[in-house]
Order: sequence, then C-alpha cells, then structure tokens
Amino acid sequence: MVTEYMGLADINGSLVVLDHVADAFSEELVSLRLTDGSTRTGRIVALEGEKAVVQVFEGTKELSMTNTLTSLTGRPMELAISPEIVGRVFDGMGRPKDGLGPVYPTEKRDVNGSSINPVSRVYPRNCIRTGISSIDALATLIRGQKLPIFSGSGMRHNELAAQIVRQASVTGGEEFAIVFAAMGVKNDVAEYFRRTFEREGVMDRVTMFLNLSNDPIIERLVTPKCALTAAEYLAFDCGMNILVILTDMTSYCEALREFSSSKGEIPARKGFPGYLYSDLAALYERAGIVEGAKGSVTQIPILTMPNDDITHPIPDLTGFITEGQIVLDRALEAKGVYPAVDVLSSLSRLMKDGIGEGFTREDHRELSDQLFATYAAVQDARSLASVIGEEELSDDDKTLLAFGRRFENEFLGQGEREDRTFDETLDLGWELLSLLPRQSLDRVKDATLDKHYKG
Repeated sequence: MVTEYMGLADINGSLVVLDHVADAFSEELVSLRLTDGSTRTGRIVALEGEKAVVQVFEGTKELSMTNTLTSLTGRPMELAISPEIVGRVFDGMGRPKDGLGPVYPTEKRDVNGSSINPVSRVYPRNCIRTGISSIDALATLIRGQKLPIFSGSGMRHNELAAQIVRQASVTGGEEFAIVFAAMGVKNDVAEYFRRTFEREGVMDRVTMFLNLSNDPIIERLVTPKCALTAAEYLAFDCGMNILVILTDMTSYCEALREFSSSKGEIPARKGFPGYLYSDLAALYERAGIVEGAKGSVTQIPILTMPNDDITHPIPDLTGFITEGQIVLDRALEAKGVYPAVDVLSSLSRLMKDGIGEGFTREDHRELSDQLFATYAAVQDARSLASVIGEEELSDDDKTLLAFGRRFENEFLGQGEREDRTFDETLDLGWELLSLLPRQSLDRVKDATLDKHYKG
C-alpha cells in the first residue's frame, strides 16, 4: 500500500525530513513528486518517533517545503534480476546503461541482503586461478574467500583488476562469471574497464555496475549492494562460481563518512562513523559458499590506502574482517615491477586448505614456504649491504641479492597480458630457487628437492 504525504518538515543537504509518518520502515523506497511533475527517488535512512529522514538520490535542489508530494512505496530498494544480467552494464543503482534495453526479470530482490548464516556456510577449499604468479603461488585465492587488494593513489591497481577479470578461471569446467563494481571512478577509468573487457572478449561473462565520481553519493552506497545481490542470485540460484571485484572501497567509505556527517552523527576515527566496521562486515560477509548450493561468491575488494597508511581505518578494519590481503608496494612499482605485490606483507589465510594435491600441485605449499623464507632473507641481506656495501658481503649474501633481483623481475614481474598456469608459476619458482645452494633450502623435503632442484 502506497502512503502519501504533502510537504516536508526540513531539508538538509541531500536529506529531507517527513513529519507525522506512520508505518514506515528503514530502507523503505520513497518517491518524491516536484511541482513541475518530475519525480525523484529516495530511501528512509532513519526513523525518530513520527519523523522519517529520507535521503534523496538525485539531491534536494528545487524541492518545495510545502508542495512536494512524498509517496512511501512500502518496499525496499530492489534489483531486477535474471540470468540475462551477465554481459550487461548497469549504473550504480542497477539501471541498464549499455543501450541494450531493460532487463526482463525473473524476480526483484532486496539489495540490502544479509550476511551468510555461519551455520549454513561450507568451508572454502577449491582455488581460483588468476594467472598472476605472485597471487597464485604465494597468496592463493580460494573460492568463497574475501581477499582484498591494498593499493595506493596512482598505483596500477586498475590494470591489476582488469587483468584478473581477463584471466581468472576455475578448474573442472564449472560455470564461472564475474561481477565488477566500480565506485566513484572517473569517466576515463570507467571507459578503460569497459573497453578492456570488450576488446579482450570477456564481456560476455562480466556483469558491470558503474558509479561515476559525479554521481550522487547515495548511489555510491548502493552500488556494492546491487553488485552483491546480483552475485548471490547467479551463485546460489543459477549455480555459478562468481568472483566479485569491488573498486574502490575507499570511495565507498568516504561517501559513508559524508552521509554520516550530513545526519549529524558523532564521528569516530578520522571522521568515519562508529559503525564503519559493521557496515563493511555486512558487505564482506556476503561472500562464501552455502550448504546445498552449487555456486560460490568470492570477493576481491580493492582499496587505496590514504597516504599509503595501512593503519588507516579503512584498510585496518578491512583486514580484521577479511581472510588476508594482497598489498601493493610503491617501492617495487618505482622499480618497474608489475604487479608490485609486496609478498612479505601479503597473505591468504585460507590458502593452506586450497592448495596441494587435489587442488594444485603437491609441491605448492613447500615452494611457497621456501620462497617466503628466502625473500625475507633477501631483505636482511639488502639491509646489511646498505650498511657495509655490497662488495663486503659474503658469497651467500651476494647469491641472495642475485636471487632477489631475479625473483622481483621474473616471478613477481609479468606482463599485463601474461597469463601463467599453475604449473608455469611453480616451475618458475623452482627454477629461481635452484640458483641457491641446496643446503640453504631448509623449508623443503629432500624428496621434493630431488624432484625439482636443478642446481
């Protein structure tokens, strides 16, 4: 039942207040009719007694305090979904923007959704191959996992996101698709993603949600919810394995801070609302595998750390919620290494249960452990060289430095269009480890060394 109210009690920025409201609920969709007959959409964001605070998506300019007709629709914001959403491009609110016409839905679903019930979760085990050695070998992405990428302003995370979309795949011939959501991006960045996916021929497996930097911030807050609603439908109703890429979560959080400030809420760290943790958790915890369902939802949220500060509230809270992180390093990028993954700061907490015999190769875990340990020793040797000079180092330390250079250039570094299989990645790792004396490889069993060591 639609309830209508004439006039507004207050207007503050993008918020309007209705008085004497009955039977309203939080997140209810609202339609506002202006005096010229045009309409705008909003949602109820707060209820205080008989007052309802409504956030208007298109802004409050030209709204009349006395003649605005507000209609409460009695339903939350919903996304029209059907299998045909794969291959389509939508705006941040789920409206088609690719010129291919409307979606004819099998149903409409509340975008607010909910986190997966822990009781019904299935522990993630199978992996997703990205074709990027630094991720596949050292921070393996597991189906149903949430594994964020921590980047910095001006770094090449957009290129990395596009490469993952092009190359990501699952084993066993199971159905696989990608939901890509961009929040607060500039027009040229949005066009870069669209052109790249179309040129590489992967658009037929991608569902895109694009919120531009000049779009309303309320749309930015809805965009990841629309993307995850689409992902859940494709995964749990259509039986597909879905990889969700959300970029840039920093833009989302800053929009949330602006929205919180406009409501007059008391700020917490760095001006962000005190509920930032629970808000992010509500999004991230929609990833996973549900018992009895064929598909899965895997998340890669991408965020730019303000001033490269990993202790900033956004990466800090994201790290608490998710199962690891992939950290990009500005010093590596300055050396020309792409992707500039700082492997010693990166980890995948679910990796141990999704690699090895039955998933990748049985030597994967030992290789990973040895590469981590050896690269850590490289950093110690570099620190020593900065004090006494490289020419004064022992032969073993000089060998470590040579390994470190080749590891960064040949293993971490790879072309934007270079798609490596698991075997190619692991074989390259063993080739580099064979540069070192066999006795220094103390994280690997003798039987494994007999099979792979080439020194």
